[in-house]
Amino acid sequence: MAIIVNLDVMLAKRKMSVTELSEKVGITMANLSILKNGKAKAIRFSTLDAICKTLNCQPGDILEYREDEKLIGEGD
Repeated sequence: MAIIVNLDVMLAKRKMSVTELSEKVGITMANLSILKNGKAKAIRFSTLDAICKTLNCQPGDILEYREDEKLIGEGD
């Protein structure tokens, strides 16, 4: 996936646990873990807004775009 989720980095910077973020944002631990582990297919703007407010950060601090690296031998 080309979108990297750096939620764990922001949690560490803010010295906040996943449990604490879950309680403050109102998102289940399961859904937060899916997001944190990069398994989410989408995120609601309202959820992103709540996470950014709670962590006092910008969306770009949490989400990062990286171009997919071409596999060796693919399409040569």
